[in-house]
Amino acid sequence: TYAGRIDNLVNINQSKGFEFIKGDICNYELVSKLVKNVDAVVNFAAESHVDNSIDNFKPFVDTNISGTINLLENARSLKNLKKFIHISTDEVYGSLELDSENKFTEQTLYSPNSPYSASKAASDHFVNAWRTTYGVPTIITNCSNNYGPSQHIEKFIPKVIAHALEDVAIPVYGTGDNVRDWLYVEDHCHAINLVLKNGKVGQKYNIGGGVELSN
Repeated sequence: TYAGRIDNLVNINQSKGFEFIKGDICNYELVSKLVKNVDAVVNFAAESHVDNSIDNFKPFVDTNISGTINLLENARSLKNLKKFIHISTDEVYGSLELDSENKFTEQTLYSPNSPYSASKAASDHFVNAWRTTYGVPTIITNCSNNYGPSQHIEKFIPKVIAHALEDVAIPVYGTGDNVRDWLYVEDHCHAINLVLKNGKVGQKYNIGGGVELSN
């Protein structure tokens, strides 16, 4: 999509075992061809920008819900599949106030507040349904806000930096008191790899950075 940059892959595109294929997660035939011999699926694919979901929710329904179902349906026929890891967000739990003593846990009830978080909550439910109904070996991870190198300019930290450098007003919703937990992207990837190696099918794992700050 517009948020993807092939330049981000320049350091790994010659690595052994790496192959880049440009395609649509909703394309059943393509996905079927790609996953037929795999023993694990890790679904990073998502439309993830809240503002865009408010302006036009349809791509979020297509990618986050229909695309996830397409992966799950293909996974049903994989005899060697050991794990299907679905990467979700802590935004499915709703929001916390500044200085709140409450914390999101794996038992927190879902309370999505935007079309984006609603689409991710729905995808989580479909993942659980395909495990209990069809036996797909799924695991869900719910991460907090990622940041790091090459992040798209629409995201909060890059946008703030760019606006500050250009001496332009920094956009902050409301009073800016809403709290986010920040997770460095490489730490997130290490956690996903840990779940891939040691995670238990049927479990969900919250992945946070332990750095809670108001906007």
